[in-house]
Amino acid sequence: MQADIDAYLDYLNYQKNYSEHTVSNYKRQLRAFRDYCQRKELQVYSQVTSQSIRLLVAEAHRKGSSAPSISLMLSAIRKFFDYLIANKRAHDNPAKGVQGPKKAKRLPKNIDVDSLSQLLDQMPTDNTLAIRDKAIMELFYSSGIRLSELVGIDLTDLDLASAELRVLGKGNKERQVPIGRTASLAITTWLKERTGLQKNSDEKALFLNKNGTRFGQRGIQQRLAHWGRVLGLNDRLHPHKLRHSCATHVLESSSDLRAVQELLGHASIATTQVYTHLDFQHLAKTYDAAHPRAKKKK
Repeated sequence: MQADIDAYLDYLNYQKNYSEHTVSNYKRQLRAFRDYCQRKELQVYSQVTSQSIRLLVAEAHRKGSSAPSISLMLSAIRKFFDYLIANKRAHDNPAKGVQGPKKAKRLPKNIDVDSLSQLLDQMPTDNTLAIRDKAIMELFYSSGIRLSELVGIDLTDLDLASAELRVLGKGNKERQVPIGRTASLAITTWLKERTGLQKNSDEKALFLNKNGTRFGQRGIQQRLAHWGRVLGLNDRLHPHKLRHSCATHVLESSSDLRAVQELLGHASIATTQVYTHLDFQHLAKTYDAAHPRAKKKK
């Protein structure tokens, strides 16, 4: 097996032009696989079955290997056997179809209601760009829209009389989202300032940069990070944080997961269900603080 591993690594290095880092990772994973086969007395490739690979995954998991590390190991073994089959050294790929442990979902970060309200209330409105940025932040928090959706908003998508906004989401799916009262006021103020920035009458974008053209994603990210620093936020402020905060706060108040799914434009409710973990954290903290039998002794 070692000779085949060496030949495979040479193939990756010299014919596939894989990076040194990738080849080094594959080398480490395949040597671990070789050692496992030796310990289990799997002397020929036909003795390595899907069950053998699953037992290897279980062993790695018990020893504390992370999900990404196990996925890399499976990928290395799977591609190694593809190489063996192509070179008529093996007939089957035992790693094909074997799945590693699922990666733990990272919970979205959000800002608590009081802190976020204080942050937005502190936003200055003494110049055109600050007024624009306040309207952007209020809209992110009010409607929970994505950065790409906000960038794509045209004036014709906005209906302040009905407090509604039309956005184009992932997969070119259009949806209507509500606009809160505070966000509507901030946008109304911005629209009065917008004419001062607009240089081309054909420009239909709701939010403009200082050059009078559509405000892009990178520019919005930079401005939010700027205001996070200026206003003393401990963590980096970015559009996703305002979107997550909107979803979390609506769920905490309503417990209506379907409504949050529709608000965020998630195709599957499984995507939205990550917020139920956040909601439970909120519930747990409230319970610990309020329940007479849950309070910790001092």
